[in-house]
Amino acid sequence: MAREVRQVRIGELATAVGTTARALRHYEQAGLISSDRASNGYRVYDERTVVRVRNIRYLLAAGLTLDDVRAFLPCLDGDMAAAPPSDKGLRVARERLAVLNERIAAQTEARDRLEAALRRTTGGGIRPAA
Repeated sequence: MAREVRQVRIGELATAVGTTARALRHYEQAGLISSDRASNGYRVYDERTVVRVRNIRYLLAAGLTLDDVRAFLPCLDGDMAAAPPSDKGLRVARERLAVLNERIAAQTEARDRLEAALRRTTGGGIRPAA
């Protein structure tokens, strides 16, 4: 006999996964999670959404964007940290890493230019900001 799936309100879900109701609404708007409405109009989620949101947060913490996370929709309900990566997942991660590396290189160049300008302007000494 199948077990009835419990419904949780947005605040309960947010607490269970260590995030905010605002983040959950954002994930829902992005199409990553879905909710129903209780008779009082409150959002309610299937308790299994906890796993999905933890996986979303795992991928975001790894440096992916919400758009990147969409590529993982078919596997968001499983144990992503323990599962072997898919070819598509690896491709998305490599593309995101390339973007991050480009941004880091651009920021490093900007920092180096600013540092050089400060050296020229201050005669070699750079004083830390107060």
